[in-house]
Amino acid sequence: MATLKLTAVGTSTGLVIPKEMLNRLKVGRGDTLFAIETPQGYLLTPYDPEVEEDLRVGRKFMQKYRETFKALAK
Repeated sequence: MATLKLTAVGTSTGLVIPKEMLNRLKVGRGDTLFAIETPQGYLLTPYDPEVEEDLRVGRKFMQKYRETFKALAK
């Protein structure tokens, strides 16, 4: 478990994330994190949930037309 500290950033509030946590998330200064609300609380992730949904739909489409794509690739 990690404890995160809130700090003042101008007139806003910022969150200090330990270096070890940033390394595990594979993010750094300037990257974007997405806060997704779940029944258990908030989930911080570097993955855009809208892009994830688009990828899921694309994979389903490609799986459905797998043989067509194979034929087109020849």
